[in-house]
Amino acid sequence: MKAIRKFTVRSVLPPELKSVGQLAGNLRWSWHEPTRRLFAHISPDDWEASLGDPIALLGAVSPDRLAHLASDEGFVAWANSLRDDLHRYLTEPRWYQGLEGPKPRSIGYFSPEFGIAAALPQYSGGLGILAGDHLKAASDLGVPIIGVGLFYRAGYFRQAISRDGWQQESYPILDPDGLPLNVLRLADGSPAQVVLALPDDRALYARIWQAQVGRIRLLLLDTDIPDNDEDLRSVTDRLYGGGGEHRLLQELLLGIGGVRALKILAELTEQPEPQVFHTNEGHAGFLGLERICDLIGEGLSFDAALQVVRAGTVFTTHTPVPAGIDRFDAAVVERYFSTDLLPGVDVSSILALGNEVANGGDPGMFNMAIMGLRLAQRANGVSQLHGEVSRGMFAGLWPGFDRADVPITSVTNGVHAPTWTDPLLMELAQNRLGTSDTATADWMSPDVTDDDLWAVRGEMRRQLVADARHRVTEAWLERSPGSIPPSWYRTLLDPAVLTIGFARRVPTYKRLTLMLHDPARLKSILLNPAQPVQLVIAGKSHPADEEGKRLIQKLVQFASDPEVRHRIVFLPNYDIGMAQKLYPGTDVWLNNPLRPLEACGTSGMKAALNGGLNLSILDGWWNECYDGENGWAIPTADSAESSEERDQLESEALYDLIEHQVAPRFYDRNSEGVPERWTKSIRHTLATLSPSLSAERMVSEYVTRLYVPACAAEKAVSGHDYAPALELSEWKARERAAWSSVSVVHVESGGLDDTPQVGDELQVRASVNLGSLTPDDVSVEVVYGHTANGDQLTDARAVALAPTVVSTSTTPLTVVAPGVVPTDADGLYGFSGTVVLEHAGSFGYTVRVVPKHELLASSAELGLIASAR
Repeated sequence: MKAIRKFTVRSVLPPELKSVGQLAGNLRWSWHEPTRRLFAHISPDDWEASLGDPIALLGAVSPDRLAHLASDEGFVAWANSLRDDLHRYLTEPRWYQGLEGPKPRSIGYFSPEFGIAAALPQYSGGLGILAGDHLKAASDLGVPIIGVGLFYRAGYFRQAISRDGWQQESYPILDPDGLPLNVLRLADGSPAQVVLALPDDRALYARIWQAQVGRIRLLLLDTDIPDNDEDLRSVTDRLYGGGGEHRLLQELLLGIGGVRALKILAELTEQPEPQVFHTNEGHAGFLGLERICDLIGEGLSFDAALQVVRAGTVFTTHTPVPAGIDRFDAAVVERYFSTDLLPGVDVSSILALGNEVANGGDPGMFNMAIMGLRLAQRANGVSQLHGEVSRGMFAGLWPGFDRADVPITSVTNGVHAPTWTDPLLMELAQNRLGTSDTATADWMSPDVTDDDLWAVRGEMRRQLVADARHRVTEAWLERSPGSIPPSWYRTLLDPAVLTIGFARRVPTYKRLTLMLHDPARLKSILLNPAQPVQLVIAGKSHPADEEGKRLIQKLVQFASDPEVRHRIVFLPNYDIGMAQKLYPGTDVWLNNPLRPLEACGTSGMKAALNGGLNLSILDGWWNECYDGENGWAIPTADSAESSEERDQLESEALYDLIEHQVAPRFYDRNSEGVPERWTKSIRHTLATLSPSLSAERMVSEYVTRLYVPACAAEKAVSGHDYAPALELSEWKARERAAWSSVSVVHVESGGLDDTPQVGDELQVRASVNLGSLTPDDVSVEVVYGHTANGDQLTDARAVALAPTVVSTSTTPLTVVAPGVVPTDADGLYGFSGTVVLEHAGSFGYTVRVVPKHELLASSAELGLIASAR
């Protein structure tokens, strides 16, 4: 008989164990190994059964056990010391507090998903895990971020695999009362709520759940409350579970409702409202519209409010392909904003922000990424290569500018070392190097021997094998209750065999089945009697992605072949808990996407933090970090005439690398059974990649390169009752209106001999028509560099030319002060300057005019340019 309703009853701890409850209430336990050991001590079996969830653990442990622990002075002292350590962690100054100069007092970080811990399943893949690691690293650094997301009652989905290998989805309902969450409440104790006006005089209500992630507060909005109509209660039902209006409602709630939740939080607590807003992908882009609405309410025009919002907004794109961007029917968007949702905000202005025509798109669609870029003065991709891809992908928004000038930078993702580093490696670092911080430990020290490294790597591999056997057994029993799992499950995989891991979402471009391109050759690699290989694979396909599901089915069917089934396994329901055994337990991490469609690919980073070597296409982070010693690069067949030929060439390269380089290095052992060449690569990987791959490095980059400048820009435009924002808005309007008249009329040069040499100075003079603008409004620049492919400039640099009085037969060339530059008889302004020839080889230059204003973050910001022809 099934219950018609279920809920979680939280345990009541004895007073002596109050500190245990405090530790369970802060998600720092998800990455703080000493606290996790305390919970495991309470009841090892219940801790394992709860999958490392202290809330579930405390609900499962018997009252007798709790009473026994309460009377155990040693345990109580242990718990109290960890509570005191948590208090110090939450209150003591950290890196951010010691950062000199003005900095944001608060930063809002908006993301559609957050992967903090397996106990809080509010993530689908890399975007959510990245967001979770961002919050954790911000907490460790003391960065005052507030996370904002949605609470999905069914999370993403639970994956099972049918007997024929087909992915099956289920959606277990989560009870927030059984999770490390609490409701944000008003002074009278009632739940705080946000409300959004909808078409047809309807309203969408959401309560606000809070999670404490170390020093960081995370707000999650939930529509499954009685105040909503039945259909609206399901707005936050599933992560990425719906399309069309359902998805639009989620993103309206995340962006607009999220900003309103932050305002409520500020009213109820001492938490200040953010000065900087970070939009993690386009899903939360509507947050800028809510902020514009607030500023219009203070008396600003839409354009002036836009300047304020842009100045304080950072937008991160994770999408390397247009198909990955959320787009909505513009007519539907218009319908939702033709309400009281944002009073005073003109609908046509909103639609213009998401119009994608300038980037070659459909005039009938509203593009969330393009709106995100237009609402943010600072934008970035998530690896160096992805930054390049993004500049090309969105170049249409800045017509006339070279791709390198498109104002999208990059901050390469990082991963949170304490979350993803196996406790065994932390223990080795502590015992041999005196620190459990594996990201900064001296792994080149002789205090850690090759034997030490190899022993730890072997134990992590054994953990993975045991976990894989357990997971396939549990999956069998779930699919066939009461039956006996196959006996060969007990010998699945071998702890002594070279283990290659592959786990990620399963869109087609990630090519889950590239390894199956030549099944016979893969079999021979797996079954090599002298140098065997085994593969551990996991991943989820989006429920609507039939092709992705077919790839999983093909892989599962191959892995079911009795000849190889002990050497290859697909593990269902890939999640954080699985990943924390999978990354450390694999010797080699495989990644073979279609280059350059992997924005970053952080799974390989997590393997590297544990001493795993990478075997990957040069895409995402690997493109900038591969050095020949930390793994292998799979050659890319970009010039192949078809996708089939490309897959063939790249799969053959993959097989060759495994057979002739990877496996021989792994199995080349000394007299003690240690592969010295392999352990050299392990040591090198830990020493060189751990610092650069850490999320602390990533967050500190966001702070110094994006958050602090955004805060300064927001203060600059907001001062004196927003007078600078109004002036900037009017200035931009003048620039746009006058730009059609701006041109470089004439360019001449001199100062060089017939044979230019390094160190010579090229003198450049330009006559420019500025129309109704003045030299104060523009920067006239000489752009120079090497030439390639004819007259294309590469590695170009720009030097501003100074306003001058153009020479005549009686007047010499004279540099003059800005604001007093006269024009010549034709109404042209003169500019001049010099360029030092610093490098030998081909050289070329041109002259361009771009807008100039102290409040611009980039000369390309307005998308206006006039170049010499």
